[in-house]
This record gives sequence, C-alpha cells and structure tokens, in this order.
Amino acid sequence: MAFKLTNVYKKFTDNEKDLEILKDIDLTIYEGEFLSVVGPSGCGKTTLLRMLAGLDFPSSGNITENGMPVEGPNPDRGFVFQQYSLFPWRNVLDNVAFGPEVRGIEKRYDMARKYIELVGLSPFEGSYPNQLSGGMKQRVAIARALVNDPNSLLMDEPFAALDVLSRHKLQEELVRIWEDENKTIVFVTHNVDEAVFLADRVLVLRPRPGQIIKTFKVELDRIRDRTSPKFLNLKKKITKIVESY
Repeated sequence: MAFKLTNVYKKFTDNEKDLEILKDIDLTIYEGEFLSVVGPSGCGKTTLLRMLAGLDFPSSGNITENGMPVEGPNPDRGFVFQQYSLFPWRNVLDNVAFGPEVRGIEKRYDMARKYIELVGLSPFEGSYPNQLSGGMKQRVAIARALVNDPNSLLMDEPFAALDVLSRHKLQEELVRIWEDENKTIVFVTHNVDEAVFLADRVLVLRPRPGQIIKTFKVELDRIRDRTSPKFLNLKKKITKIVESY
C-alpha cells in the first residue's frame, strides 16, 4: 500500500473555538492506484491532501506512507497545486530542473528534458511562463513534480481554472502519464465527471466535519467514453450524493 490513514481527525482553532475539518477518516490508498476525492466545499478535500503531503498534520490519528509515518514534505511525494506556482523568471527547462538543481544533480537538464517531452512541451523548453497558455503552464507544473521521481503525485484541483477542451485534453494526458510512470495519484476535484474519467476509485466526502460516506470503484476501460451508459450512470450516482449536502 502507498498510504494508510487510521482514525484521522483534524480541527482548527479560531478565536478559541474548535472547527472540525475531518473526522473518523480510515482509508487505504494502494500503490499505483489513481484515487479521486470529491465532495462539496468545506468537506476537507484539500486538508486531506495536504496531510498526505506532510504539509499539514492530523490533530489525532495516524498517516503512514509505505509503513512509515508522514512527518513532513518528502521528494517521494510530488504536489501539483491549482495555481501553477512557476518561477516567472525561469524558462520551462529551468522551472522543471529546479528540484534536481536544489539536490545538486549534475544531469538535471537531461532529467528535465525527459519529463518536458513526456508532457509534450519539448518545443517550448526555452519559453517563459508568461508566454504559455494555462494548460501549458499546468503541464510544466506536472513535469516539475515528476522530475523528482516521486512514488506518489498529489494533485489539488490542477485543471479547475482551464476551459473544457483544455481540461479534457489534460485529463487524457494525465491518464497516459500515470500509465507510463506507474505512480500513485490522489486527485482532488469538485468535478464529478473528471473524477469518474480519471480514477480507479472515487472517494466521496461529506462536509462539516468531513467524513467518508461512500467509495465507488470505477470499472470502466480507459480511455473512457463520457457518453457511455455506464459512465453516465456512475456519474449520476456520485453527483446525487454530493449534491445532497
């Protein structure tokens, strides 16, 4: 297994009042799995992802990765944010090479070019972020996460700001990358269609405090047909639960 969460509880304290974010989270995420997490606003999706990344910590309970406690950020866990978070003064090649550069790896540009090619941006390695479309910037962000060869890729609504055509294209590209790279992916999204298209399993959270209310196994061949009756039926079931909150 990649991650195991046991009785995870998370609260924030504001003006001496406790605000419960997540409660009674028991979850196993398997190695090589593509898990999507959906739910209404306020259900703790991003908080859950940040705790998997070691960017935040449970108030109680345990989170382990491959049997070891998650105690902070680690290169074994790549994180892709909704905002691209690229360095505007660095071109595509230098942005992607940043992680290996920090680690003192001499062949960082060879590594960076491999993943720039993987996300289809080789002709743009000399371009700067302000010269790229939103979809291209997110491809750079994905390449920058992958260049460190993480075991898992944690993605927080990375395609939310894109138009429908760009989003669909990048969803297809992400499935291809996942199949090629054999990474564990945990993907947070508000978009049920996106979750069903991408994932092996879809986890549904309820809000305030966030709790797991249902997990759906997606038994559909890839690349998935969004117009197929099975796809539409599963999408309808999940949407009905999410909208009930």
